[in-house]
Amino acid sequence: MRKSYEMDMTRGPLLRSILIFTLPLLLSGVLQLLFNATDIVVVGQFAGANAMASVGSTTSLFNLLINAFIGISVGANVLVARYCGEKNYDGVQQTVQTSLLTGLVGGVILVVLGIVLARPMLTLMKTPDEVIEGAVLYMRVYFIGMPATMIYNFGAAVLRAVGDTRRPLYFLMAAGVMNVLGDLLFVCVLGMGVAGVALATVLSQCVSAALTVLCLTGSDGMCHLDIRRLRFYPERFAQIMKIGLPAGMQSVIFNISNVLIQSSINSFGAVAVAGNTAAANVEGFVYISMNSLYQTTLSFTSQNLGAKQYRRVDGILVRCMILVILIGVVLGQGAYRLGDPLLHIYSQDPKVIAYGIQRFSVVSVTYFLCGMMDVGSGVVRGLGYSIMPMLVSMVGACVFRVIWIFTVFRMYHTLFTLYVSYPISWVLTVIAHMICYLIVRRRMFPEKAA
Repeated sequence: MRKSYEMDMTRGPLLRSILIFTLPLLLSGVLQLLFNATDIVVVGQFAGANAMASVGSTTSLFNLLINAFIGISVGANVLVARYCGEKNYDGVQQTVQTSLLTGLVGGVILVVLGIVLARPMLTLMKTPDEVIEGAVLYMRVYFIGMPATMIYNFGAAVLRAVGDTRRPLYFLMAAGVMNVLGDLLFVCVLGMGVAGVALATVLSQCVSAALTVLCLTGSDGMCHLDIRRLRFYPERFAQIMKIGLPAGMQSVIFNISNVLIQSSINSFGAVAVAGNTAAANVEGFVYISMNSLYQTTLSFTSQNLGAKQYRRVDGILVRCMILVILIGVVLGQGAYRLGDPLLHIYSQDPKVIAYGIQRFSVVSVTYFLCGMMDVGSGVVRGLGYSIMPMLVSMVGACVFRVIWIFTVFRMYHTLFTLYVSYPISWVLTVIAHMICYLIVRRRMFPEKAA
């Protein structure tokens, strides 16, 4: 008898199910983040601070371009989970096929955007002269692997929607080994610098994409993919976009403000950029750990909505909020208090480390607020309301931070002033998301079920 990786999220103890679902998801996110971390560590130790800054200065720009498409995969996740809760086999099948084709086309679009926009956008961000050539090269090579990245992300979204968070983890483990070996070969042995770490990442992305497709084609569950019958369903695409496009736009909105912040950091010079890069990379592990609860909230809320288990939705929100606060506080404080040894992994330059610790002291210690914001957004989006969280994020993150940069930061031109915009915007957005949930809950849940 074949082992089943799927999970029924509509029955049984909630906390236990959430933990079983979230742990592989958390590990998957950490492993995926290690791709970029390995790149930064290898170039920082073997190619110098400028090479590390070249890789790090592209992060916010990567997120700006890529996250719009990854956000669309949220629509696939919510739709598959809802149809799974309804036991609608045809709906799941049509969504799976449409999702994979959407991911492939999105990846091809990103290849073109990444290659064409690399230099003009990095120039617009005021990337330092000693860094920009390496950053352009890294970005152009990296984006060649976007079709594979999108196929993996859309395929993994489908698997997670039916409760399978373990196999995406296994695929990333294989890809992660490939990435580390590639970095060591291309940079340490062949001396290819930033181009080498980008190439290693591209090859590892191809591995994870291939394994995901093989998994879906070999599955005998609801999310089975038959390549010979692969087709595009306009109705399902419209439903995916209705939920996923606002989610993607929310990511874009956040990253527009992050690009502006990165541009402001660039004005402090290459050493400040390198320190910020190292600290942000460590914080990325905190964020991705918290973000696993956002992904959990999406899938659990959507399945229970499809099964009309309305009472469980409140429980999902409360439990995920508690867990995300615990993760954010423990890991965020840990990053700050262990800042010196952690930053030494990336660079031996004391100035780089000092800049990194300055960021930790503001952003890392308050990072749990960002996790609360994501969980609040996730439960509303899991209920099928995607435009509302997008608008909240647009005002709470993008508009607020842009105003802050052009007013408060202009008057007090320090990194502390810049960094403090993060926790203030998170608090405002958490409050707004909770108000949105109460409004949606009253509108959607029958009184007896609520």
